[in-house]
Amino acid sequence: MNDSTLASVATFGVYLAVMVAIGLWVYRRTVSQSDFVLGGRQLNSWVAGLSANASDFSGWLLLGLPGAIYVSGLGEAWIAVGLAAGFAGSWILIAPRLRVYTERVSDSRFGGESDSLTLSSFLENRFNDRSRALRAVSAVLIIVFYFFYVASGLVAMAALFDQVFGLSPAPAIVIGVSIVVLYTVLGGFLAVSYTDVIQAVMMWAALLVVPVMALTAIGGFSGLADGVAGRGDDLLSAVGGTALDTDTGAWVSTETLGWVVIVSGLAWGFGYFGQPHILARFMGIRSVRDIPKAGFVSVAWAVSAMALAVVVGFIGIAYFDTPLDTPEQVFPRLIEALTHPLVAGLLLAAILAAVMSTADSQLLVAASTLTEDGYKAFVNENASPRSLLWISRGTVVAVAAVAAGVALWGNQSVMDLVGYAWAGFGAGFGPVLLLALFWKRMTWVGALAGMVVGGATAIIWDIVDGAYLETGLYAMVPAVILSFVAIFALNGLGRVSAQMEEDFDKVVREIGEGRAPAAEPTA
Repeated sequence: MNDSTLASVATFGVYLAVMVAIGLWVYRRTVSQSDFVLGGRQLNSWVAGLSANASDFSGWLLLGLPGAIYVSGLGEAWIAVGLAAGFAGSWILIAPRLRVYTERVSDSRFGGESDSLTLSSFLENRFNDRSRALRAVSAVLIIVFYFFYVASGLVAMAALFDQVFGLSPAPAIVIGVSIVVLYTVLGGFLAVSYTDVIQAVMMWAALLVVPVMALTAIGGFSGLADGVAGRGDDLLSAVGGTALDTDTGAWVSTETLGWVVIVSGLAWGFGYFGQPHILARFMGIRSVRDIPKAGFVSVAWAVSAMALAVVVGFIGIAYFDTPLDTPEQVFPRLIEALTHPLVAGLLLAAILAAVMSTADSQLLVAASTLTEDGYKAFVNENASPRSLLWISRGTVVAVAAVAAGVALWGNQSVMDLVGYAWAGFGAGFGPVLLLALFWKRMTWVGALAGMVVGGATAIIWDIVDGAYLETGLYAMVPAVILSFVAIFALNGLGRVSAQMEEDFDKVVREIGEGRAPAAEPTA
């Protein structure tokens, strides 16, 4: 066992101990289903902002994005541009109203404020849907797409363990899942959120340290530009098409990027309007007044981290004489090549942190959906908060086991799995949620139509496009468009109740009051 492996083992051991310690610390504070799912809605600005980042970017940031840049150059950065715009938009448009609406909306079955803990329960209460169709369909979409999303993190986790320890996928995934499940089961939402803050700091630090060391080694930005330009004419062009030819080991020019590639990349940004694990941070922040600061912290972190990840991809092109067989390993390979074994162990742990920071949040949301929107809604409405808490803990384990199976028996890359789940959530929930928060006349029929059409299109688009259309357009684009069309076309088949109008007006008033400056004290 070499020094790097020893350092990695020691780092992972310390990291595991810290994560479990946080889980134990908040265990006693997690006494009800509300605590387990949303932490009692008590996140401050820094925790909410950084937790949203860590739960979002995962292995895609440290593996998928640098790997995509390494293969195709700056043309792949359109995804990052779209994500930055979408993330900022979600904090501005979605966060304030969702925070208030989920707490204040009337319970569709029993009256009074519902304190909706999940996205599915909010939609049912928002549209006074006593048929429970909205809750059932949205819960199914969440569970189905999270199996793929969590699996993407486990694929990245397996690749990391193989890189560092030489472990095969099965034991690597078992070890990783066990760590995540342990602290998630112990502390629920608070444990996940607090550990996410640590993970966000580790991810950003790793993305900063490696480029600084690499740029020093290759002669700064001028050396980087010369090195990349020497490998391919269009690698530094935002609209130039380039691809890595694995047979020859060279970058070759392809057709100039057309509108399909650019629009597909930008369309990733709309996904933020429908990601349940990110929306949970908006729901769990303690006050509307905390949202602007949280949003600034979150967006600043996201933009700088994605910019650094793009630089990492380019550094890989310039640094390695022989093209990599596995482009998504460019960041770990740079760490090993540039740093002392002890430092490499610390930085490789940051990649594990990135993977775990998303897997834990997704497991928590999926388990909460199964418990709140499955067991409680359709099996036992009178279940006690304590029993629901323990059922949620059990479902975390069950969801993790199924996702591990998807990761072990699938053969897709991190980027492919993330893209599939991202489009499903973005199109299935994004248009519905955006209009639910801003359109007073929206009905349950429109919401149901938007979810079904958006989610179904995201699932079948690649099949239809590959067999008949051959456009190469990212599924998010047609799925979101058709979701909006379905909402507006069928919305009139439902009705808006007086309670729905009253709830909407109440939320608008509270948002206005929450954003207003505090009154000056009188003498």
